[in-house]
Amino acid sequence: MVPKPATARVSRLQAAAAILFWVAVWQLAAFFVGRMGLGFLLAGPLETLQVLAGMLPQGAFWGRIGFSAARILGGFALALVFGCLLAALSAALPPVYILLRPLMQFIKATPVASIIILALLWVSSANLSVLISFLMVLPVIYAAVLEGIRRTDPQLLEMARVFRLPFGRTLRAIWLPGVWPYLLQSCETGLGLCWKSGVAAEVIGLAGGSIGEALYQAKIFLQTGELFAWTLVIILVSAVFEKLALAALRLAGRRLGGGAPLCTRN
Repeated sequence: MVPKPATARVSRLQAAAAILFWVAVWQLAAFFVGRMGLGFLLAGPLETLQVLAGMLPQGAFWGRIGFSAARILGGFALALVFGCLLAALSAALPPVYILLRPLMQFIKATPVASIIILALLWVSSANLSVLISFLMVLPVIYAAVLEGIRRTDPQLLEMARVFRLPFGRTLRAIWLPGVWPYLLQSCETGLGLCWKSGVAAEVIGLAGGSIGEALYQAKIFLQTGELFAWTLVIILVSAVFEKLALAALRLAGRRLGGGAPLCTRN
């Protein structure tokens, strides 16, 4: 299992109180900035919610969410597939690991903005977020799955060889339970990362009909309320898709494990 850090448990009431505290700080900061005649620099939470409420009935609002979500999650799905496949190949074939190691290090070390600008030479702005989300998440999935493969109990694998278990049964009974916690953890990290990098790609590439384009326009015209509203939308949409994706993976894990969970991570 993936070791968990020793952290104090936070109740829902405590979490809600912490959120309310920072919302109050945000409101106070917006109030004082407004008193100085600089209200256009910082919209308060009430103004942000009012702007968001006005955006909700608009078809263009939901169209932007669908446009960005399809491409960003598409990039994540590609990274999930290729990350698992490349990790399996690296674990089985040392030359593949040697070849991929500098590539993964290069992707992780290169600033996102640099990759976005370079990628604009190869793909259209409309599909830029697919490529960027894929590249940002690929090393995360690859490293986690590879670590899970390497940490799989060798005694269990030896037992499978002694009893000549078929590959499919070995995969389901030994490999998947060992790798699945690492995969879940990497997906949790990767889902947040793909939204941050994907929206950044849309802002720089000015993809028409995207959330990133709406953020850029709000910044250009100093529409701070709209800027904060779209930022809130990104946070909420990212959280919803993260919950749905992780729930789907846990369900798949239970089915692959024959009804028994492959991971006890909450």
